[in-house]
Parts: sequence; C-alpha cells; structure tokens
Amino acid sequence: MKIMITGAKGQLGKDCTRVLETAHDITALTRKDLDITVFSNVEDMVKGLKPDVILNCSAYTQVDNCESEKKPAWEVNVKGPKNLALCARIHGSRLIQISTDYIFDGMKETPAPYMENDAPHPLSYYGVTKLEGENAIRRHTDQYMILRTAWMYGLYGKNFLKTMLKLALKDQDRDIKVVNDQYGSPTWSYRLAVQISKLIEENGQGTYHATSEGYCTWYELAVYFLGKMDIPHRLVPCVSQEYPTPAARPKNSILENLHLKEEGINIMRHWQDDLDQFVAGSREQLINEVMSEQKIA
Repeated sequence: MKIMITGAKGQLGKDCTRVLETAHDITALTRKDLDITVFSNVEDMVKGLKPDVILNCSAYTQVDNCESEKKPAWEVNVKGPKNLALCARIHGSRLIQISTDYIFDGMKETPAPYMENDAPHPLSYYGVTKLEGENAIRRHTDQYMILRTAWMYGLYGKNFLKTMLKLALKDQDRDIKVVNDQYGSPTWSYRLAVQISKLIEENGQGTYHATSEGYCTWYELAVYFLGKMDIPHRLVPCVSQEYPTPAARPKNSILENLHLKEEGINIMRHWQDDLDQFVAGSREQLINEVMSEQKIA
C-alpha cells in the first residue's frame, strides 16, 4: 500500500515511518518537503504520488503559544487538514488525522473517561483548532480516520518525560513542582504507530480514541518515569493553580478506546507496561541526549 506521511520529522511521524515502512511503500514528508497549508502544494503532491493513505502527523502542538499565535495554529491545525481532505477526496485516498484530548473540557468527574461520541468543548485555542480540523475533514471527505490521543511521549522530539529528565539531571538538590490534579493516559508514540498500522490493515473508518490503558497524574507519571530511569529527584506535587499557563488544560483527559474495542482491534497497553519497555530500550539514549544538550547550553 502507498502511504504518504506528513510531519514525518516529528515524534509520531518518525515512529509511524519506522513501523509502516516494513510493510508499505512510504513517502515520508517533512514540512520542508510539503507545506500542508498551501492547497496547490498539497494538490501537486497527492496528484503525483497517488497514495492509498494520507497520514497527517503535522500539527501546531505548542499549546500555550497557540493562545498568542492564533494564525499559524489555525493554518496548520485547520487549513492543513482541510487541504488534505479535499485532495484525498479528489484523488481517492483515505485520510488519517491525529487529534487530541484537548477537544474536551475535562469536567467529567475522574476517573470517568471520555467516549468518542461525547460532546466536545475545548478550553484552549489549541483545542479549538484541533476540533475545527476534525470538522473540516468530516465536511470534505467520507474516507477518513480521526485518532484522538493524549499525553504522548517518545524517543524523538520534545515531550514531558524529557523535560522531567532534564530538570532532574540539572539540579538534583532543587525541588521540582509537578501538577498532581490533572489526569490522563501517557501514550507511547511507538505504540500509537503500531495501532495506526493495525487500523490501516483493518480498513478503519470514523473517529477513534487511541491512548494507553489506565491513567495517572503528571506528578505520578514523572515519579514513575524517573524511578524507572533510576534518576534521583525531588519532585513535589502541586495543584494547577500553582503552575499557571497561558492555555487552560482539562483536569480529566482520560479517553476510552471504545470504538477500537468494539471492533476488536484495540492493541493499546497499560501505560506502565509501555513506559517500562520504553525505558528499557531507550534509557541510555535519553540520558546521553539530555547530557549533550546541557553541555552545549
């Protein structure tokens, strides 16, 4: 199968390329290769490649920056998916879009999870753009999969776990405050890539939640991760009000993979199991990356 991946340089894009290239003909495109916000560029690329599947891993994911940089956020998160959907319909491709827990307001009482058919109500502009990106796809093609995920981490790019590791290694005598009243399911980008591969094989259709099983707080995640990494730390739990950010975060980001389970294709594992495997395979590389960055700084 011919698959075109956009945002191939990012955390999920790299893992999707690595997973899918073992069985498919992959064209992995970075933003340099294709600016999805320009319709003519997308049209030329899709027309030339004629992919069976377009996997959009491009996104403006700097949640707090979205509050002040609204135009670029809208361009990448709404206009880009719209362009891809239009070209997918014209040229007979299926479109896979990655969305987010941030389309929900998190007001459900923890640990009640959000289902695919729950009404969205984003708190942040990032969430607004991701929801509008979903809606644009639904308006312009009926051959799509929308995958909402949450709290993603992996070996590539920036993420919460790498930030915690940097802080712990930088100053082991300093208290590090971590939010302990927001709940979600830490999701390994590699596992999500494998789930996407399964969905492609099974010809999935519609909207799916795709996160790890189980849930925790950011504080609990950081403690578990640094413990597995065998890194001394002084983490201190705090409430969201003690760590104000430009963008509001949902208190409850727990998603239920209901659609995947109904179709018998849910391969997502418990977050602790995936994190154990991630650390076992990447501990040395993660530490070397952080130490190298700190030397440069």
